[in-house]
Amino acid sequence: MNGGGGPSRAPRLPGRRVPPAQVAWLTIVWLLLWGDVTVGNVLGGLLAGLAVVWLLPLPVLDSGLRIHPVGLVVFLTRFAVDMVVSSFRVAFWALRPGTPPVRIVEVRLRSSSEVMAVLITVALSALPGSLVLEAHVGERLLVLHVLGVTGDARAVTEADVARLESRVVAAFGTRADREELR
Repeated sequence: MNGGGGPSRAPRLPGRRVPPAQVAWLTIVWLLLWGDVTVGNVLGGLLAGLAVVWLLPLPVLDSGLRIHPVGLVVFLTRFAVDMVVSSFRVAFWALRPGTPPVRIVEVRLRSSSEVMAVLITVALSALPGSLVLEAHVGERLLVLHVLGVTGDARAVTEADVARLESRVVAAFGTRADREELR
């Protein structure tokens, strides 16, 4: 079975399935190593790729990641806006005299997926002014260092993380991940 849950459509050589994508990738690597695209190099790359994939099969792993094009566009668009806004916020606090408001906030994630927790952690750490200090995936808990949040830092940060989590799950989550957030 493949990662999609259905039977694999990869062609079979005696006793084993041969994924065409892996053979194609190995052929491209072969051509890059030779540095010249000729019929002989392409055929040699295909044969080498077939041999490697057939002799050294990789286990089929499900990463728990699904790409949803509409959710991905929404996530990337909003993430770009968040990057710009966060950059201006950090610049504002950096140029302003005095000590900027810095808080350490614990936020509980709604998703129990480790893959979603990693993606959320990476997205949060990529935004200027926020940093994930600790991630306790088993307890669904992130400890964040946030800059420039005034007022009730916990409530503001929890709301921001919940919105980001919803967009990450909509872009990359499985059906079970998406249902978990409802």
